[in-house]
Amino acid sequence: MKHNLGKSSLHLFFLLLSFLTLQAEDFTYTFNVDQPTPYVKEPVMLTLDLNQTNHDVVMLFNFDIKKSEDYTFQRLDIRKTEHYHDAKIHYVYLIYPLRSGDINITFDLIKKVTTDESLAYSFSGDRDNVKKLVTKDTPFDLPPLQLQVKPLPEGTVLVGNFALTYEIKKNQAKAYEPLPFQVSIKGKGYPPLVETLLPKEGNFTRFTEKPIVKSVATKGGTQSTVTYPMALSHDQSFILPPIVLKAFDPKTDKGYILDIPSQHFDIEPVESHDLVDTVDAPEAAKEEWSWLSTLLGYIVAFIAGYISALSWRWTKKKRQKGHHPLVEKIRNCKDEKALLQVLIAADNRHFSSSIEKLEDSLYGNGKINLNKVKQEAEEQI
Repeated sequence: MKHNLGKSSLHLFFLLLSFLTLQAEDFTYTFNVDQPTPYVKEPVMLTLDLNQTNHDVVMLFNFDIKKSEDYTFQRLDIRKTEHYHDAKIHYVYLIYPLRSGDINITFDLIKKVTTDESLAYSFSGDRDNVKKLVTKDTPFDLPPLQLQVKPLPEGTVLVGNFALTYEIKKNQAKAYEPLPFQVSIKGKGYPPLVETLLPKEGNFTRFTEKPIVKSVATKGGTQSTVTYPMALSHDQSFILPPIVLKAFDPKTDKGYILDIPSQHFDIEPVESHDLVDTVDAPEAAKEEWSWLSTLLGYIVAFIAGYISALSWRWTKKKRQKGHHPLVEKIRNCKDEKALLQVLIAADNRHFSSSIEKLEDSLYGNGKINLNKVKQEAEEQI
């Protein structure tokens, strides 16, 4: 956690807020937050440790953050040490506050208590008759975690450390011919999604596609690359005004600008003699809509290339997985118990989510689709 030395009282308050261990019935819980006073859309790392203190019973936990319009969140990791009388669980979450002011992060926690006899009974079923684990479920009200969120400088569009690149293949074209234009924003921070990059001024025609987003959330924040494919067209020469994006980096507490300078496009106009009606009407109609055919051809080629790239990557990934011995073991599992044993034996933290679902299905009240859990596990290999 970052502290501002010299302000002792504020320092102590935030220290207590960012690391809080409390005793509940049968267990303790410890919250740790790395940034209790973030900016809007600044990443906040939240960890929670649950440790069983009553060792006379078998204890399980179900935990998650409640959804809210005030923030987004993503679970990054879960580590369990579930000896039947000494459960220890460590959760890691990435949170982005979406507004300034005081925000309360709220939680759902259910304590599930059972006995050794009930646990042994649940394991006694065969493959076709898995006996359900009987537990006493008790919802537990964890106190909300409050963040004091600071507002961003006025006009800020991007939050994080980003760089912008752009590509304009040509600045000359015939009338109505599409001019490909692509912008990429890459870096670490809140995913750099912008509703539109093109300025409203200018009477040229705009063609836009859905942005291509690649984001990976880690304990260090979210690394993203967002690509905006576009095209412009006009029947005469025109100027694309400058594109300016205001950005703010919370780590340095400074704003900066990402921009694309003004661009001039030379358009070859239609000759006046071509506008004289010296040919049959059908031929004129064909000439009038030729630009649309060219544009559609460009769009189709773009989509085909993108789909081809996705197909190649999917085939390569599938081929690589097909040679992994663990894939065959997962596919041969006939029930939840068998799959749980395979994933635990693999000792791979990427299977944590799948293991949690299987345990909840076998020992809790959860219901799962075995084939979907298998597919999820294969995707983590």
